[in-house]
Amino acid sequence: MTKLFHVSDVHFGAEDPDAIEWFADCVASEKPDAVVMTGDLTMRALTSEFEAGAAWLGKLGVPVTVEIGNHDVPYYSDFVRRILNPYARYAAIERLLEKPLAVPGVTVVPLKTVSRLQWRVDQSKGRVGRRSLAAALRTIADAPRDHLILVAAHHPLLDLGLTEAARTHGGAEALERLAAAGADAVLTGHVHYPFDTPIERAGRTVRLIGAGTLSKRLRHSPPAFNEIRAEGRHFETISRTMSSAPKEVLGEGRADTPV
Repeated sequence: MTKLFHVSDVHFGAEDPDAIEWFADCVASEKPDAVVMTGDLTMRALTSEFEAGAAWLGKLGVPVTVEIGNHDVPYYSDFVRRILNPYARYAAIERLLEKPLAVPGVTVVPLKTVSRLQWRVDQSKGRVGRRSLAAALRTIADAPRDHLILVAAHHPLLDLGLTEAARTHGGAEALERLAAAGADAVLTGHVHYPFDTPIERAGRTVRLIGAGTLSKRLRHSPPAFNEIRAEGRHFETISRTMSSAPKEVLGEGRADTPV
């Protein structure tokens, strides 16, 4: 069995110290095959926040991939930096950013959903650009055909009736093409609470999976992360909360036959 921990929205600068210690303890004691971090490692994209996040990730002792979240680029109070050099402060985590991962039976495929400027007022929402989608599709094409394909992004690609709507530009088209290419699930963050929702696209079932937060910015859930267990074509998503509540299976089932 392959086990992944899916964590998101840690927001160093507004992190919950007890929650990040709890997560690190879970990694140390349970030794997952990898950690997938789906964005918003920082709160205000400050160098000190990236350095703190990098130190925490580095101590986990397992393979890690990190996606970019909307909080990981400079705010509009620093407009010039956001437009001209939005990624200058990433040095501490550069080797982990958008890093494809291959663990036994599973390939994790990065998909960037953050852009420096969009033609709308709310810049916190997601956008899937052509280059980002093309890169993800190439990675899927190169993956072993018997692997589960888990796409990792920050923003949910579709609005699923969640309290915090995603409104990701290009998300619906991206999901269609990812499904047609063979993606089995899309792991995301941004909304700060866990879910696992199956969606039919391109004649296949793709699961949209969201993680909670380890920050103080809670919405409808205690601090949480997801545990994903995969064995062959079967995989399940388990919500782990920092509370007395038992583990909750959010979704499970056998993935469709690879395309």
